[in-house]
Amino acid sequence: MNIGTALTNSATKALLLGSGELGKELTIALQRYGVEVIAVDRYPDAPAQHVAHRSHVIDMTDSEAVKKLIALEQPDFIIPEIEAIATAALAEIEAEGLCTVVPNARAIQLTMNREGIRTLVSEQLNIPTSRYAFAQSFAELNAAIDNGIGYPCFIKPTMSSSGKGQSMVKSPDQLQAAWDYAKASGRVDTGKVIVEAKIDFDFEITLLTVRAKNAQGEIETYFCDPIGHVQEHGDYRESWQPQAMTAAALALSQDIAKKVTTEIGGLGLFGVELFIQGDKVWFSEVSPRPHDTGMVTMVTQAQNEFELHARAILGLPVNTQLQKIGASAVILGGIDATGVVYEGLAQALAVPDSEVRLFGKPEAFVNRRMGVALASAPNVNEARANAVKAASLIVIKPSE
Repeated sequence: MNIGTALTNSATKALLLGSGELGKELTIALQRYGVEVIAVDRYPDAPAQHVAHRSHVIDMTDSEAVKKLIALEQPDFIIPEIEAIATAALAEIEAEGLCTVVPNARAIQLTMNREGIRTLVSEQLNIPTSRYAFAQSFAELNAAIDNGIGYPCFIKPTMSSSGKGQSMVKSPDQLQAAWDYAKASGRVDTGKVIVEAKIDFDFEITLLTVRAKNAQGEIETYFCDPIGHVQEHGDYRESWQPQAMTAAALALSQDIAKKVTTEIGGLGLFGVELFIQGDKVWFSEVSPRPHDTGMVTMVTQAQNEFELHARAILGLPVNTQLQKIGASAVILGGIDATGVVYEGLAQALAVPDSEVRLFGKPEAFVNRRMGVALASAPNVNEARANAVKAASLIVIKPSE
Protein backbone atom coordinates (compact mmCIF):
# COMPACT_ATOMS: atom_id res chain seq x y z
CA MET A 1 0.00 0.00 0.00
CA ASN A 2 0.99 3.64 -0.37
CA ILE A 3 1.49 5.62 2.83
CA GLY A 4 0.83 9.34 2.81
CA THR A 5 2.39 12.12 4.84
CA ALA A 6 1.06 12.64 8.37
CA LEU A 7 -0.80 15.89 9.04
CA THR A 8 -1.44 16.53 5.33
CA ASN A 9 -4.36 15.74 3.04
CA SER A 10 -2.54 12.59 1.89
CA ALA A 11 -2.13 11.17 5.42
CA THR A 12 -2.64 7.50 6.17
CA LYS A 13 -4.53 7.61 9.46
CA ALA A 14 -4.91 5.05 12.25
CA LEU A 15 -7.35 5.59 15.10
CA LEU A 16 -6.66 3.68 18.33
CA LEU A 17 -9.64 2.79 20.50
CA GLY A 18 -7.83 2.43 23.80
CA SER A 19 -4.58 4.24 24.51
CA GLY A 20 -2.76 2.33 27.25
CA GLU A 21 0.86 1.21 27.34
CA LEU A 22 0.38 -1.27 24.51
CA GLY A 23 -1.22 1.44 22.41
CA LYS A 24 1.68 3.76 23.17
CA GLU A 25 4.24 1.33 21.75
CA LEU A 26 1.99 0.63 18.75
CA THR A 27 1.67 4.38 18.12
CA ILE A 28 5.45 4.69 18.00
CA ALA A 29 5.73 1.70 15.65
CA LEU A 30 3.10 3.12 13.27
CA GLN A 31 4.66 6.58 13.29
CA ARG A 32 7.98 5.12 12.17
CA TYR A 33 6.24 4.40 8.86
CA GLY A 34 4.73 7.88 8.64
CA VAL A 35 1.23 6.93 9.79
CA GLU A 36 -0.84 9.66 11.45
CA VAL A 37 -2.14 8.30 14.76
CA ILE A 38 -5.19 9.45 16.71
CA ALA A 39 -5.36 8.07 20.27
CA VAL A 40 -8.76 7.66 21.91
CA ASP A 41 -9.52 6.66 25.49
CA ARG A 42 -12.11 7.11 28.24
CA TYR A 43 -9.78 9.34 30.28
CA PRO A 44 -7.36 12.14 29.32
CA ASP A 45 -3.58 11.82 29.16
CA ALA A 46 -3.54 8.06 28.64
CA PRO A 47 -0.07 6.74 27.66
CA ALA A 48 -0.61 6.62 23.87
CA GLN A 49 -2.04 10.14 23.95
CA HIS A 50 1.39 11.40 25.04
CA VAL A 51 2.91 10.46 21.68
CA ALA A 52 -0.01 10.44 19.20
CA HIS A 53 -0.56 13.25 16.72
CA ARG A 54 -3.78 14.13 18.55
CA SER A 55 -6.24 12.56 20.95
CA HIS A 56 -9.87 12.39 22.00
CA VAL A 57 -11.67 11.37 25.19
CA ILE A 58 -15.02 9.62 24.70
CA ASP A 59 -17.13 6.81 26.12
CA MET A 60 -16.03 4.05 23.77
CA THR A 61 -19.05 1.92 24.67
CA ASP A 62 -21.34 4.63 23.23
CA SER A 63 -22.06 3.67 19.61
CA GLU A 64 -23.11 7.15 18.58
CA ALA A 65 -20.01 8.74 20.11
CA VAL A 66 -17.77 6.24 18.33
CA LYS A 67 -19.48 6.75 14.97
CA LYS A 68 -19.40 10.55 15.35
CA LEU A 69 -15.67 10.52 16.07
CA ILE A 70 -14.90 8.22 13.15
CA ALA A 71 -16.93 10.46 10.84
CA LEU A 72 -14.89 13.41 12.08
CA GLU A 73 -11.46 11.79 11.74
CA GLN A 74 -12.13 9.51 8.73
CA PRO A 75 -9.28 7.10 9.55
CA ASP A 76 -8.00 4.42 7.21
CA PHE A 77 -7.64 1.96 10.11
CA ILE A 78 -9.48 1.51 13.40
CA ILE A 79 -7.33 -0.43 15.87
CA PRO A 80 -9.06 -1.55 19.09
CA GLU A 81 -6.81 -2.01 22.12
CA ILE A 82 -9.36 -2.79 24.85
CA GLU A 83 -12.58 -4.76 25.34
CA ALA A 84 -14.96 -1.96 26.37
CA ILE A 85 -15.88 -0.83 22.86
CA ALA A 86 -19.15 -0.46 20.98
CA THR A 87 -18.53 -3.41 18.66
CA ALA A 88 -21.86 -2.98 16.86
CA ALA A 89 -20.73 0.47 15.70
CA LEU A 90 -17.52 -1.04 14.30
CA ALA A 91 -19.55 -3.62 12.40
CA GLU A 92 -21.70 -0.85 10.87
CA ILE A 93 -18.65 1.17 9.88
CA GLU A 94 -16.97 -1.84 8.32
CA ALA A 95 -20.14 -2.79 6.41
CA GLU A 96 -20.26 0.70 4.95
CA GLY A 97 -16.68 0.30 3.70
CA LEU A 98 -15.56 3.50 5.43
CA CYS A 99 -12.31 2.06 6.82
CA THR A 100 -10.54 -1.13 7.88
CA VAL A 101 -11.26 -2.47 11.36
CA VAL A 102 -8.21 -4.40 12.60
CA PRO A 103 -8.30 -7.32 12.16
CA ASN A 104 -12.03 -7.13 11.35
CA ALA A 105 -15.27 -6.29 13.14
CA ARG A 106 -16.27 -9.93 13.59
CA ALA A 107 -12.96 -10.66 15.29
CA ILE A 108 -13.49 -7.80 17.73
CA GLN A 109 -17.01 -8.97 18.52
CA LEU A 110 -15.87 -12.58 19.01
CA THR A 111 -12.82 -11.93 21.14
CA MET A 112 -14.15 -9.07 23.25
CA ASN A 113 -16.69 -11.50 24.70
CA ARG A 114 -15.53 -14.84 26.14
CA GLU A 115 -18.82 -16.46 25.19
CA GLY A 116 -18.31 -15.86 21.48
CA ILE A 117 -14.72 -17.04 21.24
CA ARG A 118 -15.13 -20.02 23.57
CA THR A 119 -18.16 -21.26 21.64
CA LEU A 120 -16.34 -20.85 18.33
CA VAL A 121 -13.18 -22.64 19.44
CA SER A 122 -14.74 -25.46 21.41
CA GLU A 123 -17.98 -26.17 19.55
CA GLN A 124 -17.15 -25.21 15.96
CA LEU A 125 -13.42 -25.86 15.66
CA ASN A 126 -13.43 -28.78 18.16
CA ILE A 127 -10.26 -27.54 19.86
CA PRO A 128 -9.71 -28.76 23.44
CA THR A 129 -10.56 -26.25 26.20
CA SER A 130 -11.34 -26.53 29.89
CA ARG A 131 -14.90 -27.56 30.76
CA TYR A 132 -17.02 -24.42 30.95
CA ALA A 133 -20.51 -23.02 31.31
CA PHE A 134 -22.16 -19.59 31.21
CA ALA A 135 -24.43 -18.37 33.97
CA GLN A 136 -26.90 -15.48 34.05
CA SER A 137 -27.74 -15.88 37.73
CA PHE A 138 -26.12 -17.10 40.91
CA ALA A 139 -28.45 -20.11 40.86
CA GLU A 140 -27.30 -21.03 37.34
CA LEU A 141 -23.69 -20.66 38.42
CA ASN A 142 -24.21 -22.96 41.38
CA ALA A 143 -25.99 -25.52 39.21
CA ALA A 144 -23.22 -25.50 36.57
CA ILE A 145 -20.60 -26.26 39.19
CA ASP A 146 -22.71 -28.98 40.81
CA ASN A 147 -23.48 -30.58 37.43
CA GLY A 148 -19.93 -31.22 36.29
CA ILE A 149 -17.61 -28.21 36.50
CA GLY A 150 -16.73 -28.97 40.12
CA TYR A 151 -14.23 -27.35 42.46
CA PRO A 152 -11.76 -25.76 42.18
CA CYS A 153 -12.97 -23.59 39.32
CA PHE A 154 -12.54 -20.09 37.89
CA ILE A 155 -15.27 -17.46 37.71
CA LYS A 156 -14.75 -14.66 35.18
CA PRO A 157 -16.77 -11.87 33.55
CA THR A 158 -17.48 -12.64 29.92
CA MET A 159 -15.97 -9.28 29.00
CA SER A 160 -12.86 -8.14 30.87
CA SER A 161 -9.09 -7.80 30.55
CA SER A 162 -5.91 -8.14 32.63
CA GLY A 163 -7.58 -10.56 35.02
CA LYS A 164 -10.17 -8.04 36.25
CA GLY A 165 -13.11 -9.78 37.87
CA GLN A 166 -11.48 -13.22 37.86
CA SER A 167 -11.51 -15.48 40.93
CA MET A 168 -10.40 -19.01 41.73
CA VAL A 169 -13.07 -20.69 43.83
CA LYS A 170 -12.11 -23.71 45.94
CA SER A 171 -15.32 -24.25 47.91
CA PRO A 172 -19.02 -23.26 47.89
CA ASP A 173 -18.54 -20.66 50.64
CA GLN A 174 -16.36 -18.59 48.24
CA LEU A 175 -18.85 -18.63 45.39
CA GLN A 176 -21.02 -15.62 46.27
CA ALA A 177 -18.01 -13.32 46.59
CA ALA A 178 -16.66 -14.54 43.24
CA TRP A 179 -20.05 -13.97 41.56
CA ASP A 180 -20.28 -10.45 42.96
CA TYR A 181 -16.70 -9.64 41.92
CA ALA A 182 -17.20 -10.92 38.37
CA LYS A 183 -20.44 -8.97 37.97
CA ALA A 184 -18.91 -5.76 39.30
CA SER A 185 -15.50 -5.84 37.63
CA GLY A 186 -16.07 -6.63 33.97
CA ARG A 187 -15.40 -4.02 31.30
CA VAL A 188 -19.09 -4.28 30.41
CA ASP A 189 -21.80 -6.19 32.28
CA THR A 190 -23.07 -8.64 29.65
CA GLY A 191 -25.43 -10.25 32.16
CA LYS A 192 -23.38 -13.45 32.19
CA VAL A 193 -20.27 -14.91 33.77
CA ILE A 194 -18.21 -17.87 32.61
CA VAL A 195 -17.20 -20.66 34.98
CA GLU A 196 -14.29 -22.85 33.96
CA ALA A 197 -13.02 -26.10 35.42
CA LYS A 198 -9.41 -26.08 36.59
CA ILE A 199 -6.97 -27.85 34.29
CA ASP A 200 -3.89 -29.49 35.78
CA PHE A 201 -1.32 -27.97 33.42
CA ASP A 202 2.44 -27.62 33.69
CA PHE A 203 2.57 -24.03 32.47
CA GLU A 204 0.74 -21.44 30.37
CA ILE A 205 2.10 -19.75 27.26
CA THR A 206 1.29 -16.85 25.00
CA LEU A 207 1.93 -17.78 21.38
CA LEU A 208 2.16 -14.53 19.43
CA THR A 209 0.72 -15.36 16.02
CA VAL A 210 0.92 -13.01 13.05
CA ARG A 211 -1.23 -13.00 9.93
CA ALA A 212 0.72 -10.95 7.39
CA LYS A 213 1.32 -10.77 3.66
CA ASN A 214 4.32 -12.44 2.07
CA ALA A 215 6.32 -11.14 -0.89
CA GLN A 216 3.62 -12.39 -3.27
CA GLY A 217 0.89 -10.54 -1.41
CA GLU A 218 -0.60 -13.73 0.03
CA ILE A 219 -1.57 -14.01 3.70
CA GLU A 220 0.68 -16.32 5.72
CA THR A 221 0.74 -17.25 9.41
CA TYR A 222 3.94 -16.63 11.38
CA PHE A 223 4.79 -17.53 14.99
CA CYS A 224 7.06 -15.98 17.59
CA ASP A 225 8.83 -18.28 20.04
CA PRO A 226 6.49 -19.20 22.92
CA ILE A 227 6.33 -16.84 25.89
CA GLY A 228 6.00 -18.19 29.42
CA HIS A 229 4.41 -16.07 32.12
CA VAL A 230 3.38 -15.79 35.74
CA GLN A 231 -0.01 -14.44 36.77
CA GLU A 232 -1.33 -13.29 40.12
CA HIS A 233 -5.08 -12.85 40.57
CA GLY A 234 -5.43 -13.33 36.82
CA ASP A 235 -3.04 -10.49 35.96
CA TYR A 236 0.40 -10.83 34.37
CA ARG A 237 3.42 -10.18 36.60
CA GLU A 238 6.35 -11.73 34.70
CA SER A 239 6.98 -13.10 31.21
CA TRP A 240 9.96 -14.65 29.46
CA GLN A 241 10.90 -15.86 26.01
CA PRO A 242 11.41 -18.60 25.01
CA GLN A 243 9.42 -20.98 27.17
CA ALA A 244 10.89 -24.49 26.91
CA MET A 245 8.40 -27.12 25.74
CA THR A 246 8.34 -30.37 23.81
CA ALA A 247 8.46 -30.32 20.02
CA ALA A 248 5.08 -32.07 19.92
CA ALA A 249 3.46 -29.48 22.22
CA LEU A 250 4.92 -26.62 20.19
CA ALA A 251 3.67 -28.10 16.92
CA LEU A 252 0.19 -28.63 18.39
CA SER A 253 0.18 -25.11 19.85
CA GLN A 254 1.02 -23.64 16.46
CA ASP A 255 -1.65 -25.77 14.79
CA ILE A 256 -4.31 -24.57 17.27
CA ALA A 257 -3.20 -20.94 16.95
CA LYS A 258 -3.31 -21.13 13.17
CA LYS A 259 -6.79 -22.68 13.13
CA VAL A 260 -8.18 -20.06 15.49
CA THR A 261 -6.60 -17.03 13.81
CA THR A 262 -7.44 -18.29 10.32
CA GLU A 263 -11.08 -18.61 11.36
CA ILE A 264 -10.97 -15.08 12.81
CA GLY A 265 -9.28 -13.70 9.68
CA GLY A 266 -7.84 -10.28 8.90
CA LEU A 267 -4.28 -9.03 9.24
CA GLY A 268 -2.34 -8.36 12.42
CA LEU A 269 -0.84 -9.92 15.51
CA PHE A 270 -2.83 -12.15 17.88
CA GLY A 271 -1.96 -13.21 21.42
CA VAL A 272 -3.06 -16.85 21.72
CA GLU A 273 -3.02 -18.15 25.31
CA LEU A 274 -2.63 -21.90 25.78
CA PHE A 275 -2.29 -24.38 28.67
CA ILE A 276 0.45 -26.99 28.32
CA GLN A 277 0.88 -30.35 30.05
CA GLY A 278 3.61 -32.50 28.52
CA ASP A 279 2.56 -32.93 24.89
CA LYS A 280 -1.05 -31.88 25.57
CA VAL A 281 -2.40 -28.41 24.74
CA TRP A 282 -5.65 -26.64 25.65
CA PHE A 283 -6.87 -23.33 24.25
CA SER A 284 -7.47 -20.58 26.83
CA GLU A 285 -8.03 -17.19 25.16
CA VAL A 286 -7.05 -15.06 22.17
CA SER A 287 -6.55 -11.29 21.83
CA PRO A 288 -6.58 -9.74 18.32
CA ARG A 289 -3.80 -7.29 19.19
CA PRO A 290 -0.46 -7.09 21.06
CA HIS A 291 -0.49 -8.89 24.40
CA ASP A 292 0.76 -7.60 27.75
CA THR A 293 3.00 -10.66 28.23
CA GLY A 294 4.48 -9.90 24.80
CA MET A 295 6.19 -6.75 26.08
CA VAL A 296 9.19 -9.06 26.60
CA THR A 297 9.67 -8.99 22.82
CA MET A 298 11.01 -5.43 23.18
CA VAL A 299 14.31 -7.05 24.26
CA THR A 300 14.13 -10.45 22.55
CA GLN A 301 13.15 -9.79 18.93
CA ALA A 302 14.38 -7.44 16.21
CA GLN A 303 10.73 -6.84 15.38
CA ASN A 304 8.80 -6.69 18.65
CA GLU A 305 5.08 -7.42 18.86
CA PHE A 306 4.15 -3.79 18.17
CA GLU A 307 6.37 -3.60 15.11
CA LEU A 308 4.90 -6.90 13.89
CA HIS A 309 1.34 -5.66 14.38
CA ALA A 310 2.08 -2.37 12.58
CA ARG A 311 3.79 -4.12 9.68
CA ALA A 312 1.03 -6.69 9.29
CA ILE A 313 -1.69 -4.02 9.34
CA LEU A 314 0.13 -2.04 6.65
CA GLY A 315 0.72 -5.10 4.44
CA LEU A 316 4.48 -5.10 5.04
CA PRO A 317 6.75 -8.16 5.46
CA VAL A 318 7.43 -9.46 8.98
CA ASN A 319 10.21 -11.35 10.74
CA THR A 320 9.34 -13.16 13.99
CA GLN A 321 12.83 -14.50 14.68
CA LEU A 322 14.09 -14.57 18.26
CA GLN A 323 17.43 -12.79 18.74
CA LYS A 324 17.98 -12.91 22.51
CA ILE A 325 16.68 -14.69 25.58
CA GLY A 326 14.82 -12.22 27.76
CA ALA A 327 12.28 -11.54 30.47
CA SER A 328 9.93 -8.84 31.72
CA ALA A 329 8.64 -7.94 35.18
CA VAL A 330 5.80 -5.58 35.98
CA ILE A 331 6.27 -2.39 38.02
CA LEU A 332 3.09 -1.95 40.10
CA GLY A 333 1.82 1.34 41.46
CA GLY A 334 1.90 0.26 45.09
CA ILE A 335 -0.09 3.35 46.12
CA ASP A 336 -3.24 5.23 45.17
CA ALA A 337 -2.07 8.68 44.04
CA THR A 338 -2.12 11.18 41.19
CA GLY A 339 0.99 12.59 39.51
CA VAL A 340 3.42 10.21 41.20
CA VAL A 341 7.22 10.38 41.06
CA TYR A 342 9.59 7.52 40.27
CA GLU A 343 12.82 6.85 42.13
CA GLY A 344 15.54 4.29 41.51
CA LEU A 345 15.69 4.46 37.73
CA ALA A 346 19.49 4.74 37.67
CA GLN A 347 19.84 1.75 40.00
CA ALA A 348 17.40 -0.31 37.91
CA LEU A 349 19.27 0.45 34.69
CA ALA A 350 22.54 -0.57 36.36
CA VAL A 351 21.26 -4.17 36.36
CA PRO A 352 23.12 -5.94 33.50
CA ASP A 353 21.41 -5.73 30.09
CA SER A 354 18.25 -4.20 31.54
CA GLU A 355 15.76 -1.66 30.25
CA VAL A 356 12.81 0.10 31.86
CA ARG A 357 9.62 1.46 30.32
CA LEU A 358 7.61 3.86 32.49
CA PHE A 359 4.15 4.29 31.01
CA GLY A 360 3.36 7.79 32.28
CA LYS A 361 -0.14 7.00 33.50
CA PRO A 362 -1.66 10.06 35.19
CA GLU A 363 -2.91 8.14 38.21
CA ALA A 364 -1.44 5.24 40.20
CA PHE A 365 -3.35 2.47 41.97
CA VAL A 366 -1.94 -0.20 44.23
CA ASN A 367 -2.19 -2.96 41.62
CA ARG A 368 -2.06 -0.81 38.50
CA ARG A 369 0.68 -1.57 35.98
CA MET A 370 2.78 1.61 35.85
CA GLY A 371 5.84 0.29 34.03
CA VAL A 372 7.82 -2.77 33.06
CA ALA A 373 11.43 -3.84 33.53
CA LEU A 374 13.09 -5.84 30.77
CA ALA A 375 16.31 -7.85 30.78
CA SER A 376 18.22 -10.11 28.42
CA ALA A 377 20.66 -12.80 29.53
CA PRO A 378 22.28 -16.09 28.43
CA ASN A 379 19.43 -18.11 29.99
CA VAL A 380 15.83 -17.62 31.12
CA ASN A 381 16.51 -17.94 34.85
CA GLU A 382 19.11 -15.17 34.79
CA ALA A 383 16.91 -12.96 32.60
CA ARG A 384 13.97 -13.40 34.97
CA ALA A 385 16.06 -12.66 38.04
CA ASN A 386 17.47 -9.49 36.48
CA ALA A 387 14.07 -8.26 35.28
CA VAL A 388 12.55 -8.80 38.74
CA LYS A 389 15.50 -7.07 40.39
CA ALA A 390 15.30 -4.06 38.07
CA ALA A 391 11.55 -3.76 38.65
CA SER A 392 12.01 -3.92 42.43
CA LEU A 393 14.44 -0.99 42.35
CA ILE A 394 11.81 1.40 40.95
CA VAL A 395 10.02 3.09 43.84
CA ILE A 396 6.81 5.01 43.22
CA LYS A 397 5.97 7.81 45.63
CA PRO A 398 3.36 10.57 45.88
CA SER A 399 4.48 13.91 44.49
CA GLU A 400 5.18 16.52 47.17
